Amino acid sequence: MTEPNRPSLSYRDAGVDIEAGERLVGAIGPMAKATHRAGVMGNLGGFGALFDAKAAGYTDPILVSGTDGVGTKLMLAFETGIHHTVGVDLVAMCANDVLAQGAEPLFFLDYFATGKLEEGIAEAVISGIAEGCRQSGCALIGGETAEMPGMYPPGHYDLAGFVVGAVDRDKVLPRTGTMQAGDLLVGVGSSGPHSNGYSLIRRIVEREGLAYDGPSPFSNTTLGEALLTPTRLYANIALPLIRKGLIKGLAHITGGGLTENTPRMCPDTLVPVINRSAWTPPPVFRWLQEAGNVSEDEMHRTFNMGVGLVFCVAVEDADQVCAELHVAGEAPVVLGRLDPA
Repeated sequence: MTEPNRPSLSYRDAGVDIEAGERLVGAIGPMAKATHRAGVMGNLGGFGALFDAKAAGYTDPILVSGTDGVGTKLMLAFETGIHHTVGVDLVAMCANDVLAQGAEPLFFLDYFATGKLEEGIAEAVISGIAEGCRQSGCALIGGETAEMPGMYPPGHYDLAGFVVGAVDRDKVLPRTGTMQAGDLLVGVGSSGPHSNGYSLIRRIVEREGLAYDGPSPFSNTTLGEALLTPTRLYANIALPLIRKGLIKGLAHITGGGLTENTPRMCPDTLVPVINRSAWTPPPVFRWLQEAGNVSEDEMHRTFNMGVGLVFCVAVEDADQVCAELHVAGEAPVVLGRLDPA
C-alpha cells in the first residue's frame, strides 16, 4: 500500500525507461527478420529461442557453440560516435570461432547492456549485429537488452553474444589424425586488427597525441573510421572447402596472433612453421609497429598481422584450395607448413 504523503516512485524515476525498451524491440524486429534462415522457429519475444537443426539440413549434427565480446574496441565507438560496426565484430568473433571446428553458424543471440537507452545507439549496434549475421549466414533469433542505471557512464555500453553452429560428424575439425609433416598452411587476409590488441592500439594513439576524428596516418579515412573497420566473417569462403573434405584444420587468428592460435589446431606431434616474409602486412600494422616501437615478436603475438584465417591442407590439395579461394575473391598465401614437434 502506498503512503499518501510520500511521492510515488516508478521504474522510470529509477532510471529505467520501459517504453524505450519496447520501442527498441520494435526496431529490432525487422532486422532480425532479415536474417531468417531455414531452421528458425517462432518470432522474437519469447522466453527462449527455438531452432530446428533437422530443418537446417542436418541428420547427425554435432553442435558447436562460441561466445565472445568486442573488448576495448568499444572505447573507440564511444569516442567517435560510430556504433554500427561493433555489432559486426561481435558476431564475427563468435561465428569465426565455431567455423574453426568446421561448423556452420546457425543462430546468434546478443546481450546489450547500458546505463540508459539513448536514441539511436542501440539500434545502430544491433543493425551491425544483424549485418554480421547476414554475412555469416546465421539467424539473429533472440537476445537481451538491459538498462541498468549507474552501471555504465553516459553513452557507454557493453556487448556480448554467442553463436550455435552445427557440423556433420564426419566433418568436425581439426582432423588431427590426418595431419602430417609437410602439410601446408594457407592464409586468408584480415580487414585490419579485427577486434584484438585494442588496448595497445589505444595506448599508441594516446602517446602519439592523435585524434580519432583526425586523418589516419595509414589510410584515406579518419583514424577512428580506419580502426573501427569491422572483423571479417569467413563462413562463406570456408564452408564449401570444409564440406568437400579439403581442410584438415582451421585457425581463427584472434588474440595471441598467428603465434598462439595456429598451434591450437595441431596435434602435439606437429608444430606450425610460419614464414613471416611470405606476405606483406597491411599498412595499419606497419604504422602500429613504428609508432609504438613494438617488437616483431610482440606484433605477431598481439595482432593477426593481416591474416584472419589459416587453413591446414594436404600438399596435393593446396592448388585446388587456393584456386577456389581465388574464385571467391580472396588472395590466399601459403604461409608455411607443419613440421615434426
